[in-house]
Amino acid sequence: MSDVPALVEGVLAGRRAAVSQAITLVESSRSSHRAEARDLLAGLEAGPAREPAVRVGISGVPGVGKSTFIEALGTRLTAEGHRVGVLAVDPSSTRTGGSVLGDKTRMGALAADPAAYIRPSPTAGTLGGVARATSQAMLVLEAAGYDVVLVETVGVGQSEVTVAGMVDTFLFLTLARTGDQLQGIKKGILELADVIAVNKADGDRQQEARTAARELAGALRLVHGKGPRVWTTPVVTCSALTGEGVEAVWEQVLAHQASLGEEGLAAKRAEQRLEFTWALVRDELEQRLRRSPEVAAIRAEVREAVRSGDLAPTAAADRILEAFDR
Repeated sequence: MSDVPALVEGVLAGRRAAVSQAITLVESSRSSHRAEARDLLAGLEAGPAREPAVRVGISGVPGVGKSTFIEALGTRLTAEGHRVGVLAVDPSSTRTGGSVLGDKTRMGALAADPAAYIRPSPTAGTLGGVARATSQAMLVLEAAGYDVVLVETVGVGQSEVTVAGMVDTFLFLTLARTGDQLQGIKKGILELADVIAVNKADGDRQQEARTAARELAGALRLVHGKGPRVWTTPVVTCSALTGEGVEAVWEQVLAHQASLGEEGLAAKRAEQRLEFTWALVRDELEQRLRRSPEVAAIRAEVREAVRSGDLAPTAAADRILEAFDR
């Protein structure tokens, strides 16, 4: 059992050990820990009011250099007096729950910065787990005084949509590629992105990066059409390795925040809180379904019947839900 009041006090005081322990608590799937996590978050919300942190989701194609970019951006921000929290959502095995959790080792300088906090977090194979753990971890970081929170996604599949639904600005990193510059970039990602940056624009690749940026800007015009828009997604170039253009990317993030305005940002976060509420409900229902003794009693029988073809999946689902309702 955790000493929740002491943990609340430690987080509000910005103590790193307390922050780590609090995030471990909100990530836990144990029912006893979930009850403690609710008490923890209630205690943090009752703490002193703080200015909302800037929440930025960062995703990108494999090999784009997300960790290098986050380190370059994070060290610039801490040098300017910001406190930066990084939540690096790593892919987990859906079979074993294992995760590489290597992001912290790839951000050595930022990890050693006393004004920064990096937390690699496994997704535990479920998007519901991402929504619950990451959203609550952001609240812990903000309560601890981190005024910029960067959430790095796994960069594959549905996780971008999940993360985009919990941040203020979604930044997509890409590369200048030979041949088709848009290869591997799905239309859905372009629709999600608030800012796009072509990374690794250094040395003899600068011109190629600028060409890719122009092509992406053209693709965005096709995706969004010609109707009036409050915000037009900018496409910029940068080099995380040299630091060139990283400040310009951050300026675009702040410009996007300014375009939302205080009311727009408040409305966006209100909708996110509502969606997060339902994500918690869905996640808790799934956990209760797994723990249900009535479901456990028929699980083996239903599994074999479905695998043998004697029971249709729809009928099997009905039986499981009927058992749960009992």
